[in-house]
Amino acid sequence: MSEKKNPEYDFKWCPGCGDFGVKKALEAAIKKKTIETEEPILNNVIVAGIGCSGNMVHLLEGEQPYGFHGLHGRTLPVAMGLKSSRPELNVTVVAGDGDFLSIGAEHIAPQAKRNLDVCVVIMDNAVYGLTKGQSSPTSAEGMITSSTPYGKTEVGFDPLAHYLSLGVSFVASGLSSKIKDLSELIYQGMIHPGFSIVHVQSPCTEYNNTYEILKGNIKKGIEPLAKPIDVSHNPNDLKQAIEVISTPGIPLGIIYQSKDEPTLAQKYENLINKSKQKDFETLLNSYSI
Repeated sequence: MSEKKNPEYDFKWCPGCGDFGVKKALEAAIKKKTIETEEPILNNVIVAGIGCSGNMVHLLEGEQPYGFHGLHGRTLPVAMGLKSSRPELNVTVVAGDGDFLSIGAEHIAPQAKRNLDVCVVIMDNAVYGLTKGQSSPTSAEGMITSSTPYGKTEVGFDPLAHYLSLGVSFVASGLSSKIKDLSELIYQGMIHPGFSIVHVQSPCTEYNNTYEILKGNIKKGIEPLAKPIDVSHNPNDLKQAIEVISTPGIPLGIIYQSKDEPTLAQKYENLINKSKQKDFETLLNSYSI
């Protein structure tokens, strides 16, 4: 898909790629937020890493938010820098499972503990799609890929359990083909006061086409792996959230949401209020020998 607005970014996604659905959902979420808050589109910033998901900063149509294409796995440090210096901005991180959960995994825990007020959208296709389909952290054990021709030896990584264990204050799970539902999940993640992760099953039609498994096929007797969370679920209850992710299959919806913990910006503000302000002369004299 070529980008008419920025022809210098002339690239393609494979036909049927789940990232197309994520793109539409992200656009809709940003549009809804700008309308609800009556803030300009330029108050939004999208931070991306490397890989197919990284193209998201160039694909948004219409009036553009700011885009920052960072290093592989380093989206969260960039997002923290942006949010710390400009707390009024709506910062959204877009990344893939290979980007975010491998080299980038070391950054998740610190931001969860800080409760950095950003929304992270992860596109999980369980392969490194852009670099020809090598196995990724979420690839299943035994999966045949270009880098594991005899089967992957490691057990597939469970991202939802990982997020909850680290204390991420908003965890949701979506499917790229359910654009309207996904858009609402992303929007809820954006307005949540704290660290939000929306983990999206976004199949790679070239190297790991899981559409049929995720959505099911009645004619073939295939039950859908991805199913909506029961309406009785209380996302504010951590125990219920753990039960949801422990149930076989992939849950769709808001899994967990905690509104009790202050954000990193609020913690900074509390520190500033506690600190004693010194006038210029006092500060200057403190450096005198």
